[in-house]
Amino acid sequence: MQFDRMIGKTRVVNAGSIGEPFGGQGAFWALIGPDVELRHTPYDFAKAAERVRATNYPQAEEFAVNSVLQPPSEQEILELFSKAELR
Repeated sequence: MQFDRMIGKTRVVNAGSIGEPFGGQGAFWALIGPDVELRHTPYDFAKAAERVRATNYPQAEEFAVNSVLQPPSEQEILELFSKAELR
């Protein structure tokens, strides 16, 4: 999940994900130079799912459906990760 925020005096950036995007389909990435630009690039999801299915990866079908074609929403991931949050 992409973000760019300050925590105290420290800047924390997460570029996102290309293979497991949360909150939408596409490639989420960052351009880092003098500043940080969070970017999103759409791609052909059906073709990407076909390419995953053509591999020898044991969970290829599950990954193709649940990560490429129907990635979880930001809310679903936040709920999941909040269970593992340090307290």
